Amino acid sequence: MEVFIITTAPLTVGDIVVDNATRFPDQAAYIAGERVRTHRELYDRARSLAAALESRGVHRSDRVAVYGRNSIEFGEVLAMGQISGIVVATVNFRLSPVEVTSILADSTPRVLFVDADLLTTVADRLPDDIEVVCLDPSAGVPPQGVPTFDEFVTCTSEEPVSRARATDIACLIYTSGTTGRPKGCIVGQDGLREIAFILTNEMRLGSQDRQLLVMPMFHIGAMAIGLAAHARGATVVLHRGFDTAETLQSVVDHGITALHLAPTMLQELVRAARDSPAALRGIRVVVYSAAPITADNLAAAMAAMPDAGFTNMYGQTEVITSGLPFEFHDRDGSALAERRLSSVGLPFPGNRVRIVDDAGHEVPTGESGEIIVWSATAFRGYWNNSAATADTLRDGWCHTGDVGVLDDDGLLHIVDRKKDVVISGGENVYSLEVEDAISDHPDVAECAVIGTPDDRWGEAVTGIIVSQAGTEFDPDALRSFLRDRLAAYKIPKRFFPVPELPKMATGKIDKKALRVEFSRPAE
Repeated sequence: MEVFIITTAPLTVGDIVVDNATRFPDQAAYIAGERVRTHRELYDRARSLAAALESRGVHRSDRVAVYGRNSIEFGEVLAMGQISGIVVATVNFRLSPVEVTSILADSTPRVLFVDADLLTTVADRLPDDIEVVCLDPSAGVPPQGVPTFDEFVTCTSEEPVSRARATDIACLIYTSGTTGRPKGCIVGQDGLREIAFILTNEMRLGSQDRQLLVMPMFHIGAMAIGLAAHARGATVVLHRGFDTAETLQSVVDHGITALHLAPTMLQELVRAARDSPAALRGIRVVVYSAAPITADNLAAAMAAMPDAGFTNMYGQTEVITSGLPFEFHDRDGSALAERRLSSVGLPFPGNRVRIVDDAGHEVPTGESGEIIVWSATAFRGYWNNSAATADTLRDGWCHTGDVGVLDDDGLLHIVDRKKDVVISGGENVYSLEVEDAISDHPDVAECAVIGTPDDRWGEAVTGIIVSQAGTEFDPDALRSFLRDRLAAYKIPKRFFPVPELPKMATGKIDKKALRVEFSRPAE
């Protein structure tokens, strides 16, 4: 008997872009307003961009940065890196100029792709050796001498571009560190591809689906959801941000079938659709993530979209962990149904989740401890930060810093955030970073930052302040002081002056007591 041995090279996330150019050449890859980019055009533009970069000496494993809101051009930069092996560092457009320049100094990109309106905030802080290209044509007129994205892309050579390898880095995705220093998560080509196909299966997407993205593409969440759609040749409809009326209109105008929203966004969309209930009836997939959702808000969303499959996903930039599948969204009133809905679901296929104590020992089922994850989707470490890498990646397991419980059915429940992350409007805000900035104010003797329940934001960043003796607390002055030091979403929405902070026996601030005290409904 003749035996055929087939060998294949490991695939990259860029192979999705290449395959779609052949399989679905005329299908829209991206839609933004009236502009459309087909899958074939996306590949051609990504390849031309890679050639333009290589003609300037930017090659595989070199870095470029993208600093802008959602746009077709943003997607083209990502696709360029996916096919060529040039590393794309994404920058949160909500960060302060100091935070942005810190990320650029750490990632040392050769080229910065930036929206024109954002360039003005960092122009005088950029290193001399970085080339600047304006990204989205709708974001303003570039300064004199700065090329537009189209001008840059058309200046290409005829040389073939390099091809990415599975072992290459795809992205550096920056997330705030608990010490205030941004940390660049190293996301590999192989890991990002794995994420795309896990999520497309969880969402049960097909080539005819249209995925709406209003969450920012610099985050792993929106980036991964977009890739999940493209993994099946589907279309991604881009919004530069979330606006309730625009989102509802886009659902109708573009025939949106899949949504990815933070719970607060989902709540606002359902409220807006009360007068036009048919508007949401075409939705068949709803992903809610980035923050907890209340039972009432989930019930209202499920009632507004009765034919949709709902899924909750849990993870972080470092690793995607688990999801609550469609069939577990059953509100029959049983104890099992309620327990499922209070969880973040089951580990994704191929993932392993353990709950461990502070010594790293696995705890019995039903007991709380730190969530650690083994996954092919896990990041490879923090860029230029070996100490943080060693602390997070241990023996192949990613230590999430979150506290959770596994129940008898294998469902994962989040108990608390070990690192005191406040999740406000889908953004992670690290309390120590905010506390450090507040403590710089001369009138502040001591402070603590916690998250308190908020109907709109999920959690509101809340500052508990002890003033220096002889001074009077002025919240407006403190907010003004923080504007130059923190992104707007990190500045506390609420301040409470107190004579002293509660302390534990170790001398540490008792944040659990503060959450109990300041999360109570106002009397």
